[in-house]
Amino acid sequence: MKPKKSSAFTLIELLVVISIIGILAALALPAITGALARGQMTQTLSNAKQLHLATMQMSLDATTTGDTNIGWPGDLGGSWGAWATNLVSGGYLSTNDFKKLISAPGVVPTSDNPGSPGKSGILLYNIAENSEGSTVFISSANFTNTVAGGDPPTKAAKPYGDKGFVVFRKGGDGAILLPRQTGPTYTNIIGAFTNVVSGQPAQ
Repeated sequence: MKPKKSSAFTLIELLVVISIIGILAALALPAITGALARGQMTQTLSNAKQLHLATMQMSLDATTTGDTNIGWPGDLGGSWGAWATNLVSGGYLSTNDFKKLISAPGVVPTSDNPGSPGKSGILLYNIAENSEGSTVFISSANFTNTVAGGDPPTKAAKPYGDKGFVVFRKGGDGAILLPRQTGPTYTNIIGAFTNVVSGQPAQ
């Protein structure tokens, strides 16, 4: 009688299979985390669009009514508090919606007061009615702007570290950019800058 052959894997075969799975997982992990970060940045870009639409509506109301107490941040003395408070008190956004729109992964407002929300996932810029459409209106808080086109985000910067950053311009267009897309050669892509409005970016 012939002895029956065992159909089970040997220890060496199992170790080889586990090693291959581990290598494939290690190769796939950066792609998966990169896709996750890009998806989160897309959400921040969408949030910036909503803030832009609400601010533009407020600015149109200021133009049609002559109310100088509402408008773009630069028309309100470059004040985060005046801009945010007017968006909510004027009915352009609810308090909860505003909090969601200025949030980002790892950055959640610590207060229900729109005028002083604590941490914010965005930076607001001091644009006014007469600012050019290419002027940056909002960026993600991990981007440090300069007149020369900004400095690359650092790994420790919230919300996206050095994976990329978001900019949204007054004209209504925005983009997700890579850290290397900073400096003088990229000012045409990013846009012009005004001063950052004090809004307590994430630490």
